[in-house]
Amino acid sequence: MRAKNHSSTSLVEETAARLREMILAREPYGQLGSLRELAKALGVGIVTLQQASRVLEHEGLLEVRRGPGGGYFGIRPDAAALGRSISKFLLAHESDEHEAIDIISLLDCELLAGAAAGGNDALRNDLRRLGDTIAACDTPEQRIMFENKFHDIAFRMVKKPLTELLARVTMRLYTAHMHVTFYTGPDGVAAWKMQRHDIVNAILRGDPELARFEGMRRRNYLMRQLHAS
Repeated sequence: MRAKNHSSTSLVEETAARLREMILAREPYGQLGSLRELAKALGVGIVTLQQASRVLEHEGLLEVRRGPGGGYFGIRPDAAALGRSISKFLLAHESDEHEAIDIISLLDCELLAGAAAGGNDALRNDLRRLGDTIAACDTPEQRIMFENKFHDIAFRMVKKPLTELLARVTMRLYTAHMHVTFYTGPDGVAAWKMQRHDIVNAILRGDPELARFEGMRRRNYLMRQLHAS
């Protein structure tokens, strides 16, 4: 019985792997076929395909539509959904502020360098206009809004999906569940404005090493504040 169960599990895993390859080899949201058509194409039974498809649905790679025009459709994972899942995992394993800030700030250094090396005139103009709002960011809410807009622009300049996913997950984890506050009081606000001015200017100059340096300088500031809290 155990050998049979093991064989059945292996077949489901193999079918899921083949189905995954099929999905990723095609354009997103294309129809793969009906249940029976797909089972025949993969050379497996309907029950095996149904079990494998549940794995792919959980991964965000497959959508099963029922009714007229329905069937199996290959899709792509949603970054927000992945972020929520990974954030829950980190919380369940008691990830703390130190780890979240450590990861965010390290990713930022490479993100900033990549943004300085990439992008186009339209994105640089967006960043320049955003930089002009730094002086007016006096409240935590305004600074959070700035950070969100800044990272959205930087992600588009760099176009590194893994870096974006990791950064979004750790930022979500920190903003939703962590309780350490940075840049408080007049001195803290002034430090934030100066750091963001320097970083934006380095990116607009197209100087990756300067952008990485400014990112590392900001990281050192955050880590000192974190250890002092």
